[in-house]
Parts: sequence; C-alpha cells; structure tokens
Amino acid sequence: MIIERVSVVEGAADRVWARVVTPDGINDEMRPWMTMSIPRGLGPVTIDTVPVGVPLGRAWLRLFGVVPFDYDALTIAELEPGQRFHEKSTMLNMRRWEHERTVTPDGADRTVVHDRVTFELRLSILTPLLAVVVRSFFAHRHRRLARHFASHAGLNGRG
Repeated sequence: MIIERVSVVEGAADRVWARVVTPDGINDEMRPWMTMSIPRGLGPVTIDTVPVGVPLGRAWLRLFGVVPFDYDALTIAELEPGQRFHEKSTMLNMRRWEHERTVTPDGADRTVVHDRVTFELRLSILTPLLAVVVRSFFAHRHRRLARHFASHAGLNGRG
C-alpha cells in the first residue's frame, strides 16, 4: 500500500528541514497520538547525523506518548541532507515500512513537504483499515508541522 501527502509550510526550507529531522520535531508532529523513542545507544542524534544504510535499532512507538505498542527497526536507507530522507524499516506488525520525505523550497519562505509511505502488514487483511489510519495520521502530522511554523512566523523575520 502506498500513501502520499503533500502540503505547503509557511517557513524557509532550511528551517523546515532542521525541524523535521530532529526527535523533538518528529514527536511534535505525532503528538498527542503517539511518540517515538530513539534507538538505544544512539545518544543525541538527528536524521542528518545517523549512519546511512545501517540498521540503527528499535525505535519504540508509544501510544499517547506512554504505552509502547510497536517498534520501528529503523534504517535510514538514503539521505540528501536538507532535501530528502528515505527510511526503510520493519515493525512488529509490518514486514515493510518505508517513509520518504522531501522538503523543497517554494520561494524564500515557503516549503513543499511531500511524504510517501509504503507499507506491507504481516496480517494483510487489516491493510484497508491501516491505510485509513496512516492517511489520517500523516494528514495530522502535516497539520501539526504547518501549525508549528505558522505560530513561529515572524521570528527572525522568517517563518
């Protein structure tokens, strides 16, 4: 199953990228529904600083930020700093999870954020239901990201 979401964020691409590759930025997008831990032993990292193509370990997904319900056996397969990352992972309930995000300037202070998620459940009968959940969840993530930059518009003269 492939799901895509594209939106425009009122912020410069370098600032949007700097936000979306950090644990704080990722978790802010996911809240309040869930959060994701950093794999054990990595320390303070961002997507920009992890080794590419190397399994990083398990990033636990926590319902409402508290209850662990799944993990992401995380690997950043490809990285174009400032522009694109492509995660290829497995999860407890998925034999395949891929998340590709691109961040593209749209003028000086606007950015196009494009997410492409590809997944394959271990129990395929649930795919239509999970497709609805993933589509809604990424719409939520885009709204949260846009809201973050809208609330910071004007700081340092930029959004």
